[in-house]
Amino acid sequence: MGGDSNSKECTANGEVNAMPVSHRTYQVVVAATQDMGIGKDGNLPWRLPGDLKLFKDITMNTSDSNKKNAVIMGRKTWESIPPKFRPLSGRLNVVLTRSGNSDIAAGADNVILCGSVSSALKLLGEPPYGSSIEKVFLIGGGQILRETLNAEDCDAIHITEIRSHFECDTFIPLIDTSLYQPWYSSFPIEENGINYCFATYVRLKNRKPVECVRDINSNGNSSSHSIKPKLSDFSLLPKIIFEKHEEFHYLRLVQDILSNGNKKDDRTGTGTLSKFGCQMRFNLRKSFPLLTTKRVFWRGVVEELLWFISGSTNAKILQEKGIHIWDGNASREYLDSIALTDREEGDLGPVYGFQWRHFGARYTNMHADYTGQGFDQLLDVINKIKNKPDDRRIILSAWNPSDLKLMALPPCHMFSQFYVADGELSCQMYQRSADMGLGVPFNIASYALLTCMLAHVCDLVPGGFVHVIGDAHVYRTHISPLQDQLKKLPRPFPILKINPQKKEIDSFVAADFELRNYEPHQKIEMKMAV
Repeated sequence: MGGDSNSKECTANGEVNAMPVSHRTYQVVVAATQDMGIGKDGNLPWRLPGDLKLFKDITMNTSDSNKKNAVIMGRKTWESIPPKFRPLSGRLNVVLTRSGNSDIAAGADNVILCGSVSSALKLLGEPPYGSSIEKVFLIGGGQILRETLNAEDCDAIHITEIRSHFECDTFIPLIDTSLYQPWYSSFPIEENGINYCFATYVRLKNRKPVECVRDINSNGNSSSHSIKPKLSDFSLLPKIIFEKHEEFHYLRLVQDILSNGNKKDDRTGTGTLSKFGCQMRFNLRKSFPLLTTKRVFWRGVVEELLWFISGSTNAKILQEKGIHIWDGNASREYLDSIALTDREEGDLGPVYGFQWRHFGARYTNMHADYTGQGFDQLLDVINKIKNKPDDRRIILSAWNPSDLKLMALPPCHMFSQFYVADGELSCQMYQRSADMGLGVPFNIASYALLTCMLAHVCDLVPGGFVHVIGDAHVYRTHISPLQDQLKKLPRPFPILKINPQKKEIDSFVAADFELRNYEPHQKIEMKMAV
């Protein structure tokens, strides 16, 4: 960028002085095609009212009603705005021009001129702007964005991703995903025959573009041979974007149950607060919904799902791997309490994995070989996804009424349906009973992972996960820990990478799943109600 080699600062009339001052950071707001085209002949090639509305909402709204935001733009971007709409109302318009052309701002309020992004940021940090400007947004044009999109001062990128094809002659760089992580991504939208979506990426402070090698270690955390990024203050995002983080679906549901839930007794004798008929949605296209307001036992999620997929009903297999989530329901004391006195300790009966892989087979014990017995629902799901993607019967059910009396615990997450559209695989799961404190964070991750695995083996990409809950409850013993969790603010969801060499559902091992940039708050202890 020119006009800044001597750390000079511009003033409101476009002149400069040499006073060294600290400067602000900024956020980029842009619309771009998949190959990062942003314009044609100096104009936007598309007309999207939804994009214009979000642009206005992001750049105009402030948390302090006494402040306004600043928008920085190049001269050509300024000139591309229809005269009746410039300057952009309710915002300080900072126009970059090396010529110092005062005609740009003639007779206009809320317009100042500067020679470069750097000098503009310095100016906005000084009186009177330092105390009157809340956030700074950089909105174009091409040359400015090419220099600033992945720069260190860029805290976030709000991008409208245009999926339809448009001819462009102005392009910007790809977002450097070694520096930025998704915060929010909308589900696909169609408007005026144009397919697009919104996404926000946040910068991981001090992140260096290095290769990240992670594995799952013995304590269930992801280990890394790269330097961990310093977490940014994500509350710097516009409120309208900050609150779109999908973890808020979970947090708001928990808060609603705590505030308005019905007091109920339950099988365990613990007592619950409960609501009936709830739903959460998670977008799997850019990130993976592993909750961040507490640490979720990722290795346990992976190993349990692989155990389901194997068809096993032997809790000792998980115990040997340090996974103890089924210990309570597999204990001698518990099995005797539900009249399964002849059942070997650790034998859970025909639970999830058995129903997925051997539905209808006669269950004897956890050691028997059930190869070829019953109906393999999981392979049927894969076959339909591949060969009958429009089928409305792509179903995986763990609920088998004739076997319920043989199970240590009847299925809670009992029924899922898969849906294929536009090369994407989505899943809707129905859960009859949901322990919001301990179980649901695990359940969200487990079915999101199953959807990603099925998409992977069927050469699709993950779409969305819809979680439908019958009885959503908080055990009374979990109220205090959940109140502590509600005080935490979400952080970016991690990124999931699956070994590209594995293409068979039965071939996966835990090491085939790489979880990148999972930086949650600390673990919160809650005791399981049995």
